[in-house]
Amino acid sequence: MNLETASPSAQAGGLRRVAIDPVSRVEGHGKVTILLDADHRVQQVRLHIVEFRGFEKFIEGRPYWEVPVMVQRLCGICPVSHHLAASKAFDRVVGAMPISPTAEAMRRLMHYGQVMQSHALHFFYLASPDLLFGFDSEVGRRNIVGVAAAYPEVAKQGVLLRKFGQEVIRATAGKRIHGTGSVPGGVNKPLALEDKALLQRDVATMKRWAQGAVELAKKLHAADPALYDRFGSAPAAMLSLVRADGAMDLYDGVIRARDADGSLLFDGASDQGYLDLIGEEVKPWTYMKFPFLKSRGPEAGWYRVGPLARVQNCDFIPSPLAEAERREFIAWGRGAPVHAALAYHWARMIEMLHCVEVIETLLEAPELLAGELVRSGERRRGGIGVIEAPRGTLIHHYEVGADDLVTMCNLIVSTTHNNQAMNEAVRAVAREHLDGHELTEGLLNRIEVAIRAYDPCLSCATHAIGRMPLVATLLDHEGRVLDEVEKDSQGGFTRTGAPT
Repeated sequence: MNLETASPSAQAGGLRRVAIDPVSRVEGHGKVTILLDADHRVQQVRLHIVEFRGFEKFIEGRPYWEVPVMVQRLCGICPVSHHLAASKAFDRVVGAMPISPTAEAMRRLMHYGQVMQSHALHFFYLASPDLLFGFDSEVGRRNIVGVAAAYPEVAKQGVLLRKFGQEVIRATAGKRIHGTGSVPGGVNKPLALEDKALLQRDVATMKRWAQGAVELAKKLHAADPALYDRFGSAPAAMLSLVRADGAMDLYDGVIRARDADGSLLFDGASDQGYLDLIGEEVKPWTYMKFPFLKSRGPEAGWYRVGPLARVQNCDFIPSPLAEAERREFIAWGRGAPVHAALAYHWARMIEMLHCVEVIETLLEAPELLAGELVRSGERRRGGIGVIEAPRGTLIHHYEVGADDLVTMCNLIVSTTHNNQAMNEAVRAVAREHLDGHELTEGLLNRIEVAIRAYDPCLSCATHAIGRMPLVATLLDHEGRVLDEVEKDSQGGFTRTGAPT
């Protein structure tokens, strides 16, 4: 249990603090603090990451060939993204540019399977309980078990969509979690014939179910457009990789950024020059950094990454079904970019459909079954690997000494890119819904819903494990408890109230 007290500066200003600690149904551990004035108006909202980040330091001194396997331990949800981003960086160190067609096809299959399973996990397991039952629904129902009871076919398809994506990972990486398939310079095996047959047997069903998931997301928007177009809306610039021709590409490409109004800020930038484009600001109240576009500075240069950015940043999606859905999504904005937090879910399902289409196409590629696995060439002292992880752009940057040991590691993960955007979304929701002293579980859940829409991976951003009970306390300007509620690790909600 972690009870917040008003800071001296808050007391001096007559402000009250509400603390949500931790945010639930996300990967990792974080908290939210909200400062209210005497009229209960929101003056400040912050998403805090309260765990120490250590991966960048203990990678130093390790042999470079160990790193693609080690960095997967950043996360059990998206280990493939770190596995491949590190491998891409070390491709440059070993002089394997480009890697072989077999290696690229295997890595792409692995990655699109990873994005597919992660999107299915987030939408069906973590987000759909809020969307299907409502933000104020009974807390005991808001989980995958509750969804299975009320919507058995939706839950079944969600579970099996994720399972299929995990099977793709197993077939390409060797294991569903923390595999070893990708190595500096290529991959360590081609696709087995029996795995190809297994995946091809089910891919058509997965494609049909992915189309149904997009339809479900669209129906939710159409049923309550006032909510879905407004909730957690935070206009932001958008950044992602795109293919050279402007197409969506989740594995490789150049960096493109758009302003909040959709106009291009820059395009065609090499991922090897990310340091010329992106800076990182450190703030004392969180362990997670705040990236920004250097051309705009820390205050105005923050941006958004992930499905909501990618779907609107690209010129087209290079698979027919997903492209048709993208066009419908763009039309929903009536000529303007869509910035509402809940639109992430619609965009995420469009990407999941795209992943299934790509997997279906890749399974027909003959180079998956045989060909050159690993290449090498002139050695270099450093490399940068950039990939589109499920949650957004992921950057791995390494320097390697003459003794093959890593001397520098810099990671900018997707959730870190979205740090300020998540803070802005929480601020927008708090200002709209926090309107008095009475705290309810539903109110707290609204704040968490805004964060969950970004599918944050706080373990990736902080690389630690946290505890999961939640306590929110409302204090007056003298530090007296006005109201207090507690949510336990099983989701039970209890009002402890003010002291007698």
